[in-house]
Amino acid sequence: MGIDTERDIEANLQIGPTDTGMVRLFIEANGMEIPMDFEPGEAIEIAEEIRAAAMAAEKVGKKSKRR
Repeated sequence: MGIDTERDIEANLQIGPTDTGMVRLFIEANGMEIPMDFEPGEAIEIAEEIRAAAMAAEKVGKKSKRR
């Protein structure tokens, strides 16, 4: 399975600062909890990657609507 494989899983995502100065992505799905902590600089890089992926996805979506 890759990133393009569709799955029927519901998950909750929370993002926020921790009391130790980290940025936490907290994912909860099917009774599992995954806390992921990042240095602020790493979090900014991740945010930039998410933004770039969203822009690329938007272009793909526009192309598929034209068909």
